[in-house]
Amino acid sequence: MYQSPAGRLCSALRDVPALCASSLRQQPHHSPVRRRALSPPVLGSLAGFGCCHSLAGWIGDGPAKAASNPGTSPPPVPAGGAAGSPARSVCSMGNSTSRLYSALAKTLSSTAAISQHQDYLDESEHEQLDPLDPKDLLEECQVALRERPARLHREFVSRTDDFRSPHTFRVMQWNILAQALGEGKDNFIKCPVEALNWEERKYLILEEILLYRPDVLCLQEVDHYFDTFQPILSRLGYQCTFLAKPWSPCLDVEHNNGPDGCAFFFLQDRFQLVSSAKFRLSARTLKTNQVAIAEVLQCKETGKLLCFAVTHLKARSGWERFRLAQGSDLLRNLESVTQGAKIPLVVCGDFNAEPTEEVYKRFASSSLNLNSAYKVLSDDGETEPPYTTWKIRPTGESCHTLDYIWYSQHALKVNSALRLLTEEQIGPNRLPSFIYPSDHLSLVCDFSFNIDSDRLL
Repeated sequence: MYQSPAGRLCSALRDVPALCASSLRQQPHHSPVRRRALSPPVLGSLAGFGCCHSLAGWIGDGPAKAASNPGTSPPPVPAGGAAGSPARSVCSMGNSTSRLYSALAKTLSSTAAISQHQDYLDESEHEQLDPLDPKDLLEECQVALRERPARLHREFVSRTDDFRSPHTFRVMQWNILAQALGEGKDNFIKCPVEALNWEERKYLILEEILLYRPDVLCLQEVDHYFDTFQPILSRLGYQCTFLAKPWSPCLDVEHNNGPDGCAFFFLQDRFQLVSSAKFRLSARTLKTNQVAIAEVLQCKETGKLLCFAVTHLKARSGWERFRLAQGSDLLRNLESVTQGAKIPLVVCGDFNAEPTEEVYKRFASSSLNLNSAYKVLSDDGETEPPYTTWKIRPTGESCHTLDYIWYSQHALKVNSALRLLTEEQIGPNRLPSFIYPSDHLSLVCDFSFNIDSDRLL
């Protein structure tokens, strides 16, 4: 077996507590969870995380049926499942994982004391975990991906100006593609099935995050939060927050890993949490299936406050007015969180909207004084990239600009932005692929405060 600093990392993971217990929390109130003990891991083998380790089981068909009627709330489901309905078994996609993840699957002797509505892990649980070295973890990812083609290089484009603040912070926005949707529903006809195998795709996702080491990370379509991202990223120094969609389409896929949702992470050595809010977005008076997280953080270097938000608006053409209503609702909530734009704001998300849509125009003209960070890549500084997602489905090729990082343009400035992959780099089969794990490209920007930013808000 390969022994390296990353190999020693796996040995250190033997003492990890039962992190999978966290998978039993934060479930929608209408979806009781069937709990079961987990088998102990087998270190040094590929037979680690087996089925049903991240969410022990979703009972009944309530979430799936409700998804077809987003204007109503699903009825509560009794613990034994709906009458006449078989229990829905929830399993991780795939039957085995690498030694890195097998080490995270410690035996749960009892789960009776764990609340399924617990929002955060106790501080004592965080303190029991040894930190991970990001360089070692990156090496572990690269070893696991050694049979895959070399990944593509992306460069940062920097703005040239007279003032350069020493207090910069990096933000990453990424729709990572829910595993259940990638394998079960999205039907990427040019992507080999093997490229979507979670046992390797998770390493591609982690590698991308580790390459850019963001201070703030915003993800959408996260359906492996409790068994992968929260355990790993918390040990890299991130504080983690997750909010699942009430009726996630992942639950309609056999052998799913639970609902997908938005996830927010920030490095605790750079920021400290001041307040946190979670929203289920509304379209006029109707609660919808889309969500958002907003957290106010204080920069430990400067003492300045910043608000960060992550969201994922409704997909598909024909829903433009729906997205506009959702975006307007989010702006109203952010107006309150930022105390009327007194706190600088960064909003990351997959808006599922081209720059020509009204929801984009609403964000660009709101009282929060927002601008889109990726305009800095254009020659005129006013044009969005030609695409942030590029895929091929049975209905044809889809190439669109849907993902954005909005920021308070009077208080903050964009110092640099990560270039998108070119058409040649992406290749004729588009995304996802053996070299890129998602159908959306990650966006990464470095920000700093403007001089007298408080006055300019």
